[in-house]
Amino acid sequence: MDILKISEDYAKNLLKDKLSSAYTYHNLDHTIQVVDKIKILAKAENVGPEDTENLLLAGWFHDLGYVDNADNHEEESRKIASDFLKQHQFPEERIAKIGELILATDKFYKPKNHLEEIIKDADLYHLASDDYFRICENLRQEIKEVHHQKFSKLKWAELNIVFFSKHQFYTNYAKENWQPEKEKNVEKILSSIRNMKEEKKEKSSLEKDKALLNKKKLEKLESPERGIETMFRVTLNNHTKLSQIADSKANILLSVNAIIISVALSTLIPKLDAPSNSHLIVPTFIMIISSVACIILAIMSTRPKVSSGTFTRKEIEEKKVNLLFFGNFYKMPMEEYIWAMKEMMKDRQYLYDTMIKDLYYLGVVLNRKYTLLRLTYTVFTIGIIASVVAFVVAFRNVTV
Repeated sequence: MDILKISEDYAKNLLKDKLSSAYTYHNLDHTIQVVDKIKILAKAENVGPEDTENLLLAGWFHDLGYVDNADNHEEESRKIASDFLKQHQFPEERIAKIGELILATDKFYKPKNHLEEIIKDADLYHLASDDYFRICENLRQEIKEVHHQKFSKLKWAELNIVFFSKHQFYTNYAKENWQPEKEKNVEKILSSIRNMKEEKKEKSSLEKDKALLNKKKLEKLESPERGIETMFRVTLNNHTKLSQIADSKANILLSVNAIIISVALSTLIPKLDAPSNSHLIVPTFIMIISSVACIILAIMSTRPKVSSGTFTRKEIEEKKVNLLFFGNFYKMPMEEYIWAMKEMMKDRQYLYDTMIKDLYYLGVVLNRKYTLLRLTYTVFTIGIIASVVAFVVAFRNVTV
């Protein structure tokens, strides 16, 4: 059993499938980077195989707690690691060590031994990364989305300088190879702070207010709130899946009842001419009539309804057309449709109203589908029961 490979797959799947998209820093990319740097440090610091494996396992598990609890994620990560490793009969003593290594990744924790120093340095390697500013911006966005704290670029840069001043690398390899790169990033941050302060002084208060207002308007126009986007995406996906399920069930009923009718037409009905089979007439027709009724209802539940496919410019200007439904535009020239879509995208309220209407009408269609589908199943059940009872009664009368 390769516990390292199993743990890696588990961590990757959990972070990909369960972690919120709001975590733009503490995500799978960060975890992979930490594990890669642990490998480098463990080799450079001459760490033994068992301790190296402990470090790598701690690296894979150290941020899994963000899946459920951002405020106490180190402890949550330790619990996840402990439960998972116990399930795979991993030694209790090593599980405890791995848990301590995970807790050592807390940003305020001061490492107490060499292994904790290694994972601490690996976790904060990004301070010396060439890609530091992109990673740092991802962290700023994560704090905004998850903790609802907004920082201007200037304030964020100043906070980073404070963090850099308090941070230190512990391992010899990190001090020799990463510290110089970290100092370069400090210089870049200080330079950006100076530039931002100079720009701030040059701008008048009125110009700054206008720029801020225009920026907020542009952000609202181009990028709706993530929560709203997620709500629409999830709801639309659920509606679509429910519609597919309804169509699949209707198709099953169509197939089953078609088979029943074909069997009745080829086997039972030709025998009804004989006087000796007259007792089969009533049950046979009950079965056929119920099957025909089921087929009709199933067809009605899947029968699409398409509207005129046209709209006018006046309707667009009055915001009356749902441009997200193909039935409202399929007969229109492409140029007219492109114009209409651009008009809708300019108006954030119109865009949201259209998406809401689209979801509403999808719900109306789903209600009709499932109402007819429920009626179809009821007719099918009653028809089957009535047919069986009729056949039983008919045969009993003949035998008597």
